[in-house]
Amino acid sequence: MFESSEAQAAVPRNLTRPVRVGSVQVGGGAPVSVQSMCTTKTDDPASTLEQIGRLADAGCEIVRVAIPTAAALDGFQEVCASSPLPVVADIHFDHRLAVEAARRGAAGMRINPGNIGDWDRVDACIDAAGEAGIPIRIGVNAGSLDAQFAERQDLTLPQKLVASASSFVAHFRDRGFEDIVLSAKAHDVPTTLATYRALSRELPEVPLHVGVTEAGTLRQGTVKNACGVGILLEQGIGDTMRLSLTADPVEEAKVAWDLLSALGMRRLTPELVSCPTCGRCQVDMIPIAEEVARRLQGVRAPISVAVMGCAVNGPGEARDADIGMASGRGQAMLFAKGEPIRKVPEDRMVDELFDEIRARFS
Repeated sequence: MFESSEAQAAVPRNLTRPVRVGSVQVGGGAPVSVQSMCTTKTDDPASTLEQIGRLADAGCEIVRVAIPTAAALDGFQEVCASSPLPVVADIHFDHRLAVEAARRGAAGMRINPGNIGDWDRVDACIDAAGEAGIPIRIGVNAGSLDAQFAERQDLTLPQKLVASASSFVAHFRDRGFEDIVLSAKAHDVPTTLATYRALSRELPEVPLHVGVTEAGTLRQGTVKNACGVGILLEQGIGDTMRLSLTADPVEEAKVAWDLLSALGMRRLTPELVSCPTCGRCQVDMIPIAEEVARRLQGVRAPISVAVMGCAVNGPGEARDADIGMASGRGQAMLFAKGEPIRKVPEDRMVDELFDEIRARFS
């Protein structure tokens, strides 16, 4: 994968303790990793592995699967054995499922101590993870807070989330377990920002898994995560992320990479720079830009590609683009870093653009 090392180095994330989820380092200054969660039934390993394959192709680096009952454990074991990505077991309520998942190949587990039960059951999860040498993500949310904080009227929701998360981390440390990743998610942006900012101050050494949970369908969820997670990442908060969307999970990975690219932190596919069009435009820009965007999904190079509708927005305003085209009546000018390459006919301009991309960046 391609990354913008300068921007990554400029954002201070090296205070957190490094944790390994399979082959992926989380925290300790590592690049912010992209996660998603399967929507398939884990007791159908063939479907789950097919979806994991598509997620891997989209740039997902860590995948989580649900284990709702013991009936899913055999499928989970098969998935772990064949997955191209590290597989995290997502466990709620039944600590025995977490213990068994650790024995069956999980690269990590996600539990919420607030719904696992008493501390003996939480401790069984901690011990199983320790024996397997895998990390635990402590996943706190508003629906399952530590009981001692849940009903307190003197605390705001962000304060309850932070207090719950901090108490759980303290218990894990008292047990001698340090391979922790922490999340404390909410479905609205202001709570998300307040919670993670406070966590980064109070527990600066603990890697944070960031995201806006239950964010909604593709458009709304993308906007909420871009606001919430984008602000946090720009402020140096967050070591790994899952952007929750009610959509094909492949979209979560794509949006996550688009966000990292927009922040100048990491880039998997090219950045498209395209003008919004106006009355000066002499070609139908919208379908042209959409076609270029579609084809760029198959290009693996950290470049910027400009698609401009006229001379005003052409090589001048897009001179920083690695390659691009500026359209005119019946033709377009191909350019690289603001310098003209050649004129091409309108019906060939997209094909000619990609010929240049392949020649220069393959």
